[in-house]
Amino acid sequence: MHVGRQPIFDVQGSVVAYELLFRGSIDAVAAGRQDTYATSSVMINAFTEFGIREVAGDRLCFINLTREFLTGALALPFGPEQVVLEVLETVEIDDEVIEGITKLVDAGYRIALDDFVWGSGHERLFGLAAYVKLDLLDGDVSHLDEVVAACREYPNIKIVAERLETGDQLALAEKYAMELRQGYVLSHPQVLTVASLSPSRLRRLELVSALSAEEPDLQRIVTIIGSDPPLSLRVLRASNSVAAGHANRVSSVRQAVVMVGLPHIRQWALLMALEDVSGTTEEHMLGVLTRARLCENIATWFGAAPDTAFMAGVISGVGELLSVPPAAMVEQFPLAPAIVAALTEGTGKLGRVLRAVDAYENGEFGSFDLAGQYMDAVRWSTRALDFSTRFAAA
Repeated sequence: MHVGRQPIFDVQGSVVAYELLFRGSIDAVAAGRQDTYATSSVMINAFTEFGIREVAGDRLCFINLTREFLTGALALPFGPEQVVLEVLETVEIDDEVIEGITKLVDAGYRIALDDFVWGSGHERLFGLAAYVKLDLLDGDVSHLDEVVAACREYPNIKIVAERLETGDQLALAEKYAMELRQGYVLSHPQVLTVASLSPSRLRRLELVSALSAEEPDLQRIVTIIGSDPPLSLRVLRASNSVAAGHANRVSSVRQAVVMVGLPHIRQWALLMALEDVSGTTEEHMLGVLTRARLCENIATWFGAAPDTAFMAGVISGVGELLSVPPAAMVEQFPLAPAIVAALTEGTGKLGRVLRAVDAYENGEFGSFDLAGQYMDAVRWSTRALDFSTRFAAA
């Protein structure tokens, strides 16, 4: 998974924000598309694959939005705390868009007008905007006096000088005291990449269906998410921002679902359904699910909670599949201390569960005969994958 990240600087040269950009590959120098797919991809990758803290720390993130998100036809699956919503210059500003943006502002979201062009109709949003971005490379700078003067009539608006590629353009930003600056003369975009497993499209559709019920069945939703390791990891990463400063850390998929909340889970599932990417192989999923189920099956032997053992099995299995060390895996999730200790140090009740499963998978049968529990795990994992196929065909 990839996401582009270009710094936005203040007048002192400090990075105060990042614009998140769609990138289809690690060597892509431009977005290539600015549609709903691109927006959904950026959101999913930044928030659930990397984790927004990994991408931006505590800085703001500017994210391009298409009309569907601005009008509320597609809901935003994250809160307003760390994002600035960019209104693309291609969006036609009509009453429906203004109404949708007004609701977003009322909900606490900050709005930026991207590639602002005087007379395009986007000036109707000045009363709602927190930022106006001016293209000093290809934009018409002959109207800068007029545009800057209009912006200065709104004390809440900060001007972002963008596409700065020369010293002359940087000097122009200085001349007009533009508060923020962005462009190649300051910093090129960086493409961030992370190894990832994409949830199968069948399971996404199954989850969307379960979430769309008049009275969603929480247990069914937890079961669907829990039976798909990468989907479980995405829910965990989505819960990371919710868990920040929270006294209770996540120790099960169910707890993560409850913490994020069904409305946000529904929104993430809808965005995932927009991603036209292939899932991982069933063989990979079967291996991770079997490991997780085996952990669950033997958890009580060591006095551990079965659902917590299942989660530990998922995280350790996916980490091994991606060749990501346990210490790097646990940094991405708001995990309970017992799970962290088990994954990184092999200690505690959960650590004993993982060690027993590792030994069995490596052919070191030791003191425990796990053959029966292992066969149950294989049968359960196979049924879990087959269920998704039958659901999609129904």
